Amino acid sequence: MTSDIAAAAVVRAAPAKLNLYLHVTGKRADGYHLLDSLIAFADVRDTVSVSETGALTFSAEGTFASALPATGENIVIKAARLLRESAGVNAGAAIVLTKRLPVASGIGGGSADAAAALRALDRLWGCKVSEEDLAALALSLGADVPVCLYGRAAFVGGIGENITAAPDMPACHVVLVNPGVAVSTADVFKTRPPQYGEVARFETAPKTLSAFVEILAARRNDLAETAIVLQPAIADCLTALRRAEGCKLARMSGSGATCFGLFAGGQNAKRAADEISAENPGWWVVSSRLLADISDLERGG
Repeated sequence: MTSDIAAAAVVRAAPAKLNLYLHVTGKRADGYHLLDSLIAFADVRDTVSVSETGALTFSAEGTFASALPATGENIVIKAARLLRESAGVNAGAAIVLTKRLPVASGIGGGSADAAAALRALDRLWGCKVSEEDLAALALSLGADVPVCLYGRAAFVGGIGENITAAPDMPACHVVLVNPGVAVSTADVFKTRPPQYGEVARFETAPKTLSAFVEILAARRNDLAETAIVLQPAIADCLTALRRAEGCKLARMSGSGATCFGLFAGGQNAKRAADEISAENPGWWVVSSRLLADISDLERGG
């Protein structure tokens, strides 16, 4: 394929992914678990910048850059090599990841980084890969990568490949809290009892935050109980959020350890984040907006 390489750097956002609910609905014969989850994104993110160069290189900077695995094992460089091979591109790129999200924390940081790299390099190299083929590449990198590539609030089913647009959500702010511990998704699935829940999607868009919270409160995160056994500090995060003034709902995201609280306004969320951070100086705590679509983050990172 002919490469149409842009001269300027291409920057793409890799926002935090939040499982607003997560039900484990079954298990395939090959051992992969089936899920039903509502996923949205928060306006706190990593960024991936790619620019033209002769070789394919990767570097990381930012708060959590030192927590990344060795370059050869990094999901971003894997995504780059996979796209280059699939598209038949013989080109390089200097990939710079600004890592602001904690690693192995249940908010899809690595998956979002890989999705951002696919979008950025597809643009830089002029691959023009179809959405279907790009989604297939994403799934081969990890179960959360396809929805991060999709970049909009969605119901996710299967092992992550079935993505359906979610109804519109009311304006909402979030506080994200991580106690500074990593949780292995594989360990959570391996340890949890073989109990399965139901598909719990809804079709009508909630008109108010109260209505949205009521819908979510009738659902759950099926991984939370096991994750708390493996990392009890998760329960402390949930308690801190539930005690915060104005918190409408507190829940763990993904397989943990990051938890989130929903708030009606930005000031309420910021005040809660400041108070939780002051009381727990070792924790990662941020306030943010809940996003239905990440497209408004895609310019300038």
